[in-house]
Amino acid sequence: MTDDAAPLPHLDELLSTARVVALPLVTRFRGIDVREALLLEGPQGWTEFSPFAEYGDPEASAWLAAAIDYGWNAPPPALRDRIPVNATVPAVDPDSVPAVLERFPGCRTAKVKVASGDETLAQDVARVRAVREALGPEGRIRIDANGGWNVDEAEHAIHALAPFDLEYVEQPCPTVEELAEIRRRTKYMGIPIAADESVRRADDPLAVAEAGAADLLVIKAQPLGGIRRALDIVARAGLPVVVSSALDTSVGLAMGAQLAASVPVLDYDCGLGTASLLAADVTRDPLVPRDGAVDVRRVNPDPVLLDRYAADAERTAWWLARLERCHAVLAEPTGSTLG
Repeated sequence: MTDDAAPLPHLDELLSTARVVALPLVTRFRGIDVREALLLEGPQGWTEFSPFAEYGDPEASAWLAAAIDYGWNAPPPALRDRIPVNATVPAVDPDSVPAVLERFPGCRTAKVKVASGDETLAQDVARVRAVREALGPEGRIRIDANGGWNVDEAEHAIHALAPFDLEYVEQPCPTVEELAEIRRRTKYMGIPIAADESVRRADDPLAVAEAGAADLLVIKAQPLGGIRRALDIVARAGLPVVVSSALDTSVGLAMGAQLAASVPVLDYDCGLGTASLLAADVTRDPLVPRDGAVDVRRVNPDPVLLDRYAADAERTAWWLARLERCHAVLAEPTGSTLG
């Protein structure tokens, strides 16, 4: 922990304000229809702890470190007050693409999910084609495979999707070695390779940069242990970055927006517009795109909405137990990721 970081709060302090919510999604995303999150109120304001359910405690503890960093530490100076964002297009049928994009007013960049489990490459091509038709020739399209291809599949898919003028390809393959190989194979095409999971789910988030396996990094505040740790990774990696979210509530998105506001150079639209994928949120003033950007601001949940979308007793108990276990990980002398 750095010298200016607040000490790890006592577990009772965290539990005293903890609220667990279950928010319905507009469209199924990442295999879920409801997004669960645990919200906390610290001295700096409300913050979020929302690792996906399948993540183990060591990985999830970085998300708790991020929540504590945002709720208990003063943020770094903001260099901008609005963050341009991209639309996010889940693995939907082509006919549904225009309706999805309408939820992201003013956004001229779209991230399109591809390589989903039961989707074919032909379906991916049809979806990307529909996005290109909706955005027109000047819109920007990036695709995200979430590591769903091996190297040969990725090479074939990138060739098939290249005619739609891709801004970059995000995490086409799961490993750093595979990313380096697909980057080598497709370098002549001039389509950058971005790393996401190879940063946020890696033991060493700098390994992908050191291996020359990516042209840019996708960084997320919660998985990386907080804003200050993410900024340190950006500085050490020396690559362009896109700041993105993990399907957070507007409280968590505000953390991501603060990170994006603090990055020295921000050349790409950020993936911080995903509140538009939620059918409900914890605030009556959600952090959704307006004129293609989101504001840099704290978000305070509405007590009525916290009650309305409160998780049931069983899920609430599950999250509180997870909070307690992850707090114990952070309290270990070698386990803290708070600074």
